[in-house]
Amino acid sequence: MNNGRPDSEYLYWRWKPRNCELPKFDPQRFLDLMTNKSWAFIGDSISRNHVQSLLCTLSQAEQAVMVYHDKEYRSKKWHFRSHNFTLSVIWNPFLLKAAVFEDVNGVSSADIQLHLDKLDTLWTQQYNSFDYVIIAGGKWFLKTAIYYENNTIKGCHYCPGKNLTELGYDHAYRKALQLIFNFVTSSNHKAYVFFRTTTPDHFENGEWFSGGYCNRTGPFKEGEVDLSTVDTTMRNIELEEFEKAMAIGSEKGTTLKLLDTTHLSLLRPDGHPGPYRQFHPFAKGKNIKVQNDCLHWCLPGPIDSWNELVMKMLFSG
Repeated sequence: MNNGRPDSEYLYWRWKPRNCELPKFDPQRFLDLMTNKSWAFIGDSISRNHVQSLLCTLSQAEQAVMVYHDKEYRSKKWHFRSHNFTLSVIWNPFLLKAAVFEDVNGVSSADIQLHLDKLDTLWTQQYNSFDYVIIAGGKWFLKTAIYYENNTIKGCHYCPGKNLTELGYDHAYRKALQLIFNFVTSSNHKAYVFFRTTTPDHFENGEWFSGGYCNRTGPFKEGEVDLSTVDTTMRNIELEEFEKAMAIGSEKGTTLKLLDTTHLSLLRPDGHPGPYRQFHPFAKGKNIKVQNDCLHWCLPGPIDSWNELVMKMLFSG
């Protein structure tokens, strides 16, 4: 809104599941229940959005103090002193060991090097310190990448001219989820773990790099829109691998929950910054190429419903 977005209806829509009483998120109750506990959101920038929403809501009851950030301010930790509650976001878009050569604007100087047989120690070494964890990813697997196993190149995704086997993002994503779920279910540390499903974007008439935009000011109606082929593929992989992990985890005492927000997100094309990720992009005298953001979320709004759904799953079964 500070950047010039003229409408505000997206702030007031709430998601209500059928046959489910979903109380409005109560920040004081949440903090009271989380006394002496720790949360971590592990994933990409959508996880960062989720943390921003949660912090915004919890600030109604208590202001958090940032006690850590990495050099790029991507991974952060906050402390709620009166409840001794810590909240962390760990930026780890693949959750696998990866070498990424992107600047802050997303421009790559080289292909991503992705190890399909190794989890990133940035999050695995901290895992035992968390009571609750929300793990999510997906979108970064669509990027051009060279795939390694046993430190040897096995293939790639979208790398024409390199004479490598095209294994595809779906192959890499399945491998990643298998490693992640195996780590969680095999760990002696029994955290309460949520896995959040993929988040669809809402670009219309193009992609983010080819003039795509999102200028809708209200939600889609049920049946008005379908998941893209890519999002359907990713979600199917998620459901298949989660079901396998649940079967193993139930035998080992692992608490693993599916936070399936894909359809929830699909119905909210109005919730993105669009061109207003930039300051007054259409101001008179400006001569810039407007790039729309139709993936991340304006806050508060759609993601607040995720917090309410988490509370429902935690404390109402």
